[in-house]
Amino acid sequence: MLRTHYSSEITEELNGKNVKVAGWVWEIKDLGGIKFLWIRDREGIVQVTAPKRKVAPEVFKLIPKLRSEDVVAVEGVVNFTPKAKLGFEIIPERLEILSRAESPLPLDPTGKVKAELDTRLDNRFMDLRRPEVMAMFKIRSNVFKAVRDFFHGEGFIEIHTPKIIATATEGGTELFPMKYFEKDAFLAQSPQLYKQMMMASGLDRVYEIAPIFRAEEHNTTRHLNEAWSIDAEMAFIENEEEVMNLLERLVAYTISYVREHNERELKVLNFELEEPKLPFPRVTYSKALEILADLGKTVEWGDDVDTEGEKLLGRYMLENENAPLYFIYQYPSEAKPFYIMKYDGKPEICRAFDLEYRGVEITSGGQREHRVDILVEQIREKGLNPANFEFYLRAFRYGMPPHGGFGLGAERLIKQMLDLANIREVILFPRDRRRLTP
Repeated sequence: MLRTHYSSEITEELNGKNVKVAGWVWEIKDLGGIKFLWIRDREGIVQVTAPKRKVAPEVFKLIPKLRSEDVVAVEGVVNFTPKAKLGFEIIPERLEILSRAESPLPLDPTGKVKAELDTRLDNRFMDLRRPEVMAMFKIRSNVFKAVRDFFHGEGFIEIHTPKIIATATEGGTELFPMKYFEKDAFLAQSPQLYKQMMMASGLDRVYEIAPIFRAEEHNTTRHLNEAWSIDAEMAFIENEEEVMNLLERLVAYTISYVREHNERELKVLNFELEEPKLPFPRVTYSKALEILADLGKTVEWGDDVDTEGEKLLGRYMLENENAPLYFIYQYPSEAKPFYIMKYDGKPEICRAFDLEYRGVEITSGGQREHRVDILVEQIREKGLNPANFEFYLRAFRYGMPPHGGFGLGAERLIKQMLDLANIREVILFPRDRRRLTP
């Protein structure tokens, strides 16, 4: 083995014992009779101290020949001492160069020399060597673990739906077309229709974590053309409030999980993640428009709240309700997809909701229309042809329980959770209008 321990695994119990560490050269310091080498691995930094009188001559001579970002392996004895910057050092017995790094480097992994985001993304493999960037992706990993743990604890079953589809989920035009042998097909913009079909199968509580594809010609700090969506659907509900309750528990659990399991990463990011308070406030769409009007922002009833309006409302909720997370619900029916249930006696309003996080929508959801005759009517109202959705409607013709669900944008959740400026920070290789490589 080239490595027996990561840097974070070296504890006082190992004092005086032999270990093997491996990673990238972070820094070198040559003081003549003593040489220092700092090696960076996934978990942090290890200091290697090489006094001339204590180490083999070949090791002593090799250290000054190393270059920044060379890959090395070191075997030596752990020495805990207050003289070492990190509280311990390794006295090397063997040093091996595993791979050389060319010079100059495409960017500075120490972060001392700032690089534009595009430069960083062009060299993502090296950008990830920066501790704060790596910290974000360790947090991302735990977000997905927390989500899965939560759903299984709530009795949900994980499913996987097709990503090559024959028709638009919502009848939109923002789809990536493709050839599927002799047929036309699209990349899926949502698992919506398929997860609803599961409600007729007896798998009445399901979730999916998968990529979605949106051919939206955006160039903003919160849009991606390939993103990861956390989708859930649940049957035998009375109203959308049950879905909202599940969603807020999921988000609160995930944030609490990150707070507990990513303390080191949050410290690296110098970020304090607040514990969310349940329940999240509920604001009707009409009330949201009233608040915005008082703030000098006019939104016509039935229109979407634009980015400026979302930010204003987010600031208002934080300052007046101390609520970074809040729901907007009871939307105009005309503003939401055909599968959302309308209120009986008030068809102009539907049982849809959005979850906002610091003024950015991270989730859309609601109660679905499960009565097939009304569903067909609503498809027509949106100017769509029910015949194009027959594969979906068949599931409603043979016994469909009342149900609802949501789609939570993973990148938006993480971006807002860490209060980052750009959504491209939290996905390894972002896909947007301009970026198709690496």
